[in-house]
Amino acid sequence: MSRMSARRTVASLLSFCAVCLLPSPGPAMAADVTFVIRNNHPNAVRVELYSQDRNYVWPGKGKDFYLDDGEAREMSLACEEGEQICYGAWIDGDEDTYWGVGPNNAETCEDCCYVCEGGETEEIVLEE
Repeated sequence: MSRMSARRTVASLLSFCAVCLLPSPGPAMAADVTFVIRNNHPNAVRVELYSQDRNYVWPGKGKDFYLDDGEAREMSLACEEGEQICYGAWIDGDEDTYWGVGPNNAETCEDCCYVCEGGETEEIVLEE
C-alpha cells in the first residue's frame, strides 16, 4: 500500500470514529400535564387538546372529552416536555360556538395554550 493510500485509509477511519463518538440526539423527554376544565355553559361541550408542535391530538382516535353542563373534569395527558398544547372546546352539536382553538384546532386564541412541563393548569371555565 502506498504512503498516500495509507494516509487516506487512516483519515477515513479517524473520520468514521469521530462521527461514532458524537452524541446522538436522544428521544424527547416525556412529561405529564393535567388540564382542568369546568363547563359552566347550559349545554354539554366537547373538548380536544392539540399539540402546536407536532400533529397530535388528545384523546385522539376520533374521540373527544365530553363535559355535561356544570361538569368539571381533569384531563391528564402524556406529552413531550416543552411542547405547547392548546385546548379547543365547542358546544355538542354546534361547532360554531367554541372556546380556545375550537374544533379541529382551526381558530386562533389568546390564553388557551399551555407548555407541557408537568403539573396542572388553572381551572379553565367555559361560559356563555
